[in-house]
Amino acid sequence: MAGAEDRKIVLIVRDTRLDELIARFNTVQQAQFYVEHLGADFGDYLEEQQHYRAAVQEVEASLRAVARVQTLNRRYLGNFIFAADDIVVVLGQDGLVANTLKYLDGQHLLGVNPDPKRWDGVLLPFQVRDVRKIIPEAMTQRRSLKRVSMAKASLNTGEVLYAVNDLFIGPRSHVSARYNLTIGQSHEKQSSSGIIVSTGMGSTGWLKSLYAGWAGAAASFGVDVPAGIADASFPWDAQSLHYFVREPFPSHTTGVSLVSGQIDAETPMIVMSEMAEHGVIFSDGIEIDFLPFNAGTLATIGLADRQGLLVT
Repeated sequence: MAGAEDRKIVLIVRDTRLDELIARFNTVQQAQFYVEHLGADFGDYLEEQQHYRAAVQEVEASLRAVARVQTLNRRYLGNFIFAADDIVVVLGQDGLVANTLKYLDGQHLLGVNPDPKRWDGVLLPFQVRDVRKIIPEAMTQRRSLKRVSMAKASLNTGEVLYAVNDLFIGPRSHVSARYNLTIGQSHEKQSSSGIIVSTGMGSTGWLKSLYAGWAGAAASFGVDVPAGIADASFPWDAQSLHYFVREPFPSHTTGVSLVSGQIDAETPMIVMSEMAEHGVIFSDGIEIDFLPFNAGTLATIGLADRQGLLVT
């Protein structure tokens, strides 16, 4: 293991909304015309970019004062090879932290909020001004760590996909997904709009909205809903995952008995696709980074064999 002074820090950054508009419309002026033509405030886009670029410069300077630094745009995460002892600093929104964690294997991640007035930053405990003090402590392991369990989808094609928040298994468009679902000794052929498998970290997001919708619908029919049923949250380091089948359709050939529950290391979820086309598995809301999941593909969904490590 290299000494603290020899370790590399990888700073993960992202494009701003304005950067994305310029990539689309070629110039700032054309981007401004597009935004203002729609009646939006272009000044907010400029302010966000200026604030973020200033934050990047300040964080880079703080990091370079103590170690070697490599700055990496989020678009290259999938192809980047992290060294085992790299320290990873994420400067962005919560989603960037989650998107980065699933590419790490034992590396410590430090989340920095570039603009607390703009972003809540549940996964961003530090501000830009904190970095100069925090990073030496993180490099010498004088900071505590929060463990984050991840989900893993393994296909019989050899492909693998990790998730920090949740996995989606289902159709790429608004059509029905058809598949065989097995959990433990229970088996069912289903037709639905897809399956969500959530981690503890993701349980306050997509999974919570699914339960809230279910609870609201039940209440509208006069069904007594237990207090707190819509709160599906569970610990980030839980050794289990929670699944929810969206809009399952009952028919002569498809059932609706396996619609919600837990899976763990001893009882993974097995899904066999019966979709001729448009079947996908993607993670953490990143639809463009998906695994094809068409007829004959078998997916084993369970806990990942590694956890994310957040510096606190």
